Amino acid sequence: MTLPSSFRGRSSRSASWLSSLLLGVTLATWGAGCDSEEDPLPAVPPISQARAEASGSTVTVEGAVSVAPGTFVSALEDEGFAIQDNSGGIYVKITQKLDFGLGTRVRVTGTLGEQNKLRILKAEPANVQTLQGTTPVVPVNVTTAEVNESREGQLVRVSGNVTQTFEDDSPYGYKLYIDDGSGEVQVFVHVSAGFDKAALQALTAGQRITVVGLTAQYESTYEVAPRQPSDLTVN
Repeated sequence: MTLPSSFRGRSSRSASWLSSLLLGVTLATWGAGCDSEEDPLPAVPPISQARAEASGSTVTVEGAVSVAPGTFVSALEDEGFAIQDNSGGIYVKITQKLDFGLGTRVRVTGTLGEQNKLRILKAEPANVQTLQGTTPVVPVNVTTAEVNESREGQLVRVSGNVTQTFEDDSPYGYKLYIDDGSGEVQVFVHVSAGFDKAALQALTAGQRITVVGLTAQYESTYEVAPRQPSDLTVN
């Protein structure tokens, strides 16, 4: 670069001042192009839209964790977890147990599929990204008849009277059925969810209970799967 004549022959102090000015401009320009860590992630479709894609499709979804990793390993035989956004939820099937809890915000890229008719997103650990902040997932109050395909993958709360008492389906889980008058629904308690078997056996027909859990499906049966002992209360 050729300096204007007004700068030629100036003192070393002037030359130093010019160098500092040019360095400052260079650093400012470089810094403006290096904000990649703060750039927002590209938008992803809502979970309900991703669920509707064909099995075998690769999709990316984002949401808050509604079921912690490994909670349902006894029956689903994986270390998966569930996530949910304002549109819906989905179970993420993964072989390695990841270290985050309820409410953690995550972005997952995986392949859509089904396991015994339950919609799943099969992913690798490297394709699960934790995001900043947490968002507690609040269960939706539904009737027992509303535990169906439209709610699959979502966290719900149901209340009803016990119509069929404890059935041992070990080593996978335990079954019982409740009805609020709108229709009977199965409650499937995974062995790995940490429930006291004796407490479940003590429940009697006609007893009213409230259950918070993931709306899931096994073949033609829809079910509510509680995540932890506090998800099931006797009214």
